[in-house]
Amino acid sequence: MTYINQLSNHQDQIVTLKGWLYNIRSSKAIHFLEVRDGTGLCQCIVGADDVTSEVFDAAGTLKQESSLEITGKVVKDERSVGGYELHATGLKVIHIAENYPITPKEHGVEFLMENRHLWLRSRKQWAAMRVRNEIIFAIHTFFQGRGFVQ
Repeated sequence: MTYINQLSNHQDQIVTLKGWLYNIRSSKAIHFLEVRDGTGLCQCIVGADDVTSEVFDAAGTLKQESSLEITGKVVKDERSVGGYELHATGLKVIHIAENYPITPKEHGVEFLMENRHLWLRSRKQWAAMRVRNEIIFAIHTFFQGRGFVQ
């Protein structure tokens, strides 16, 4: 298994990602799956000509936050998030999620706080947590390097 933040080390290789569906866009012959695994986001392309009809149909039934395992070839593409995308050759659906309550439309603060465990999965909240982590780590390193005890 490979993590999304390691895709640059596996260009033109076949890898398997495990994660959750962040977003899906579909047309007749292709599904674009945005998958997240905690280390980042990756666009996975499921083409009708590249996979079996069962796999293609399964990709079309996925809902946001469904868990999946996807196998494919890592291809460099500057247009994709992170600069790499996965051209799928196989897909295993682990669980199809129920309807996700947080949609792209605007929600009030009260609603978002009631669903905080889900709101934290959004890109903005995810990025804020990463920045917060870096700041806390830098402060910790600074004081530890000067002999302070925590």
